[in-house]
Amino acid sequence: MLIDFAPSPARTRETRALPYAVAAIAFAGYAAWSLQRLRTFDASGFDLGIFEQAVRSYAHGHWPVSDLLGPGAPALGDHFHPILALLAPFYLLWPSPGCLLVAQALLFAVSAVPVTRCAVEVLGHRRGVVVGAGYVLSWGLLSAVNFDFHEVCFAVPMLAFTAEHLLRERWRAAVWCALPLVLVKEDLPLTLAAVGVVLVLNRQRRLGWTVVAFGVVTSAALFLVVLPALNPAGAYAHNGGFDPFGGAIVKVSMLLALPAPTAFAALRSPLLLLAVPTLAWRLVSANDRYWGMGYHYSAVLMPIVFLAGLHGARRVARLLPVCALVAGLASLALQAAHLTGGVWTPAQRAGIDAVLARIPDGATVLASNRLAPRLTSRRTVLFFDGVTASRPEWVVVAEPEQSWPTTLATKAAALAELEGTGYRRVDGTDSVVLLHRE
Repeated sequence: MLIDFAPSPARTRETRALPYAVAAIAFAGYAAWSLQRLRTFDASGFDLGIFEQAVRSYAHGHWPVSDLLGPGAPALGDHFHPILALLAPFYLLWPSPGCLLVAQALLFAVSAVPVTRCAVEVLGHRRGVVVGAGYVLSWGLLSAVNFDFHEVCFAVPMLAFTAEHLLRERWRAAVWCALPLVLVKEDLPLTLAAVGVVLVLNRQRRLGWTVVAFGVVTSAALFLVVLPALNPAGAYAHNGGFDPFGGAIVKVSMLLALPAPTAFAALRSPLLLLAVPTLAWRLVSANDRYWGMGYHYSAVLMPIVFLAGLHGARRVARLLPVCALVAGLASLALQAAHLTGGVWTPAQRAGIDAVLARIPDGATVLASNRLAPRLTSRRTVLFFDGVTASRPEWVVVAEPEQSWPTTLATKAAALAELEGTGYRRVDGTDSVVLLHRE
């Protein structure tokens, strides 16, 4: 099944540093991109603020809470991601949402090392580096970078190294790399089970079936027992129903876009089985956000697809680098269109920061989605959605507001009601309104 990696010793010495160079450039680009979004208020409370609140809780030795999900809401009742605790020491050194964004950039960049290393060994150093660049620019990773922070950033390098070990027939090393997936998100133990399936196909039956059983049982326990027990509603928070036949065009487009950067060579590799669990739950869900190419949902698929493509690349070895690079450049162009100066000018942003600085450290504040990441490191932040019953000491609302998740009219009415029922406007600009409870 697997690739015969047999590079010459000379070539190995010459190209040993190339994967790390690609990763270093990727890290610089991802980090700069993410911090620019934060600087221009393009980052949001949903989801960057939510994750910062969880990490901040861990950093201060508390059970992880995300008040943006609801006052005192347990973060582990929303998604099961205890691996976020690993960020706590770094957050203590840099208590900022930027800490999470830089960590995500690093994790995504590290995943480029095994992908580029395998590409160089299969295709030679020039074409291998081109494939590595195509991976770094792949639409699944760039769309994730362009949408805040998410726990799945930990899974991306895990899966990249897992897939590399499978290609090299390092069975136990592959399992050890995949095991921490159970701490990243509740659906990822099923991907661990898929690793077990690949092992079984390669006659590693005892180890493979053990991994399959462990992955399936763990995921079932998380969905059916752990998450309902931790969620105040007593149920899994994201059980939005099934719609396997909806959005056919969107789903087919996404499925075609996945192997396209590999000249569809990934379809020839059993390694692609690792993508099946993630694709399955996305395609049957009634949530249309899961169906397409946006957000962070495809990030975990990118290392699988690229390494599967290298496995199946014998007949299209010359075409694969071209497809990878063209797809990557197209992805970069599409995502870069969203990297703007934000909805406010530099002067307006400075005015917003001055208004936000009036809110004391440790205060509880009801805040708009775009403003929340500016506040979550030092205040208790609740989400202003126009329907909340919370009445904290401070309220800060952006102008213009976002129409999500309720209408602009609903939010305007809620702001007017606050001003008429005990809140006084104490500061503001043409971009922000600050209220204080009298």
